[in-house]
Amino acid sequence: MAKPIFRVERCKGCELCLDACPKNIIAMSSDFNAKGYHPASCPDASDCIGCALCAKTCPDVVIEIHK
Repeated sequence: MAKPIFRVERCKGCELCLDACPKNIIAMSSDFNAKGYHPASCPDASDCIGCALCAKTCPDVVIEIHK
């Protein structure tokens, strides 16, 4: 099973990862990070297929996929 790890403090909330995810399991948090952005997160990673499209799309290298 793959698990996406988000570095929420580096996320600027661009939402590119949301569009990249084929399973639509990434969501924007309602909380703010230290920079004042709503960071991306994966509330239920059980459906993650480990394709890493979210990580490849992220311009700030916020996401890592652990398999």
